[in-house]
Amino acid sequence: MGRTLAMVTVVVRDYDEAIAFYSDALQFRLLKDEPVGDGKRWVVMSPGDGGADILLARAVNIDQESRIGNQTGGRVSLFLRTDDFCRDYAFMNDRGVRFVEEPRQEAYGTVAVFLDLYGNRWDLIGPRVAAGHFGSV
Repeated sequence: MGRTLAMVTVVVRDYDEAIAFYSDALQFRLLKDEPVGDGKRWVVMSPGDGGADILLARAVNIDQESRIGNQTGGRVSLFLRTDDFCRDYAFMNDRGVRFVEEPRQEAYGTVAVFLDLYGNRWDLIGPRVAAGHFGSV
């Protein structure tokens, strides 16, 4: 059976500020930005080579607004895999992305938790960094 996870939704306050953050701070590509009526837009961002895209969905009621920045009760819910942890960690830091912990080594690679512009928790995950290079991140 050929199936993949194609897209996940991130509830946002404003389309344009979310597009700016994902484009500038995380280097995602804007794939689609199409009006769908009633002020709603179909906004799809891609992190790059394969994997699921992100649908940026503007909150339209109080219940949805209450989920902005805390879609999973404070747990990490999104995982951004990179082939070069040090490069992307440095770039994101330079762009003002807030990391809430120092990078650490795990069995599956080097990881650090960061927050998107609304406070959703993400893992940046890359290959294990050699001991001599880890101090440079």
